[in-house]
Amino acid sequence: MKTFYGGTFIDKKLLEEAGKNYPIKLEYYKNINEDELVGGKKSKFGISVVKTEYMPENTKVETKNIKYLSNDEEKIEKVLEIFKKNQVTPIGVEDVISDLYKQVF
Repeated sequence: MKTFYGGTFIDKKLLEEAGKNYPIKLEYYKNINEDELVGGKKSKFGISVVKTEYMPENTKVETKNIKYLSNDEEKIEKVLEIFKKNQVTPIGVEDVISDLYKQVF
């Protein structure tokens, strides 16, 4: 099951600096794994990041899912808050989690 955590639009100034003349929305979700194995072999919580680019001719959606990240819901919400605050895109998810792993987990 996936629950919406929060979303944001990338700042227009940052988009212009990157040569993008259209809005980009980022959405962050907390995933609750219902297929958790007894004995804790898999983590109960994961995350998803969705990036939607609203180009004039079409819409492009990119998604990154990390299904098994932690059994601690509080830690997942802390990671999602960091993602939202820093506007982490799907391509940066794994690198940011790697950097945060020692601090959060």
